[in-house]
Amino acid sequence: MSGPPTGGLLLCRAEPLAARSPAHLLRVRLLLAPAGAWTVLVPEDKPWLAGEVSAAKVFAGWGSTIAVAIDRPVLGLWWEGDRAGFSLAGGFRRTVSQEWDAAGRPSGDPDAMRTLAARLGLDPVLDLEELERLTRPGSGPGTDGPARLRALTALLTRAGLALPPGLTPGEPADRLRGAARMAPGVEALERSGRRDALRARLDVVEAGPLGPWVRGPKARRLGAAQVAAGAPLLAWAARRRSPAWAAAGAFLLAQGALSLAYDRARARSWPAQAGQAASSRGLAWWCSHARYGGVRRAASR
Repeated sequence: MSGPPTGGLLLCRAEPLAARSPAHLLRVRLLLAPAGAWTVLVPEDKPWLAGEVSAAKVFAGWGSTIAVAIDRPVLGLWWEGDRAGFSLAGGFRRTVSQEWDAAGRPSGDPDAMRTLAARLGLDPVLDLEELERLTRPGSGPGTDGPARLRALTALLTRAGLALPPGLTPGEPADRLRGAARMAPGVEALERSGRRDALRARLDVVEAGPLGPWVRGPKARRLGAAQVAAGAPLLAWAARRRSPAWAAAGAFLLAQGALSLAYDRARARSWPAQAGQAASSRGLAWWCSHARYGGVRRAASR
């Protein structure tokens, strides 16, 4: 006789287009589908089911990774054995969690429901009261962990959540995968290698607040200015035989040239050959270290 089912869902408060690139950072096979104003992610890989890490930690870790990249709330629902619960990640803010055992006894962060209501923009009185009711101990049918997760997802319809048919908390992982494959607008995200993971990271960075300084008109103007300032400075330092000014001029010249080359490479299709990919990785490293450091130093002045 089989034991209680194991499974989980990731719910991102974002459209599929915004959630796709951050989801590649997990480097696992996923099924991505629209869920109203949300996006639902269902793991298609099975190794996590037999791993030593609990489902709670797996989905909390995945949710935190996506939330940091997308800067949107990500709710990780999980159920395993006689326990079930959720974790709420929100960018660089503290992750909160709540879980229940088979008897409906709650455990977790005392302010989990209050934080959930605040981050998702729910009614601080009526909706919060219903959320806090889910944390009260109870017994009998409909009070175990999966039942409370189902009640939670029903309440989140007020925040725009509309799960596709069959994606119900408490269902086995195989059944969830089958339902996700039939969901309208579903996409299969294949396990990505280093190259795809790098591209996903770059997509996330370019969509963030530093994006205009990494790629685009502002980045090109900044790169051109660095080249225009670095070249004469390097020539002047060579005549004066000043190593310090020569280093500064070389740094400006190299950073500007590489920034311009990076912008041009990203504007075209991703390089297919290994040598071109290695060159792009070098440009990405430079922009993620030199450029970001320079922007942060300038912002701190």
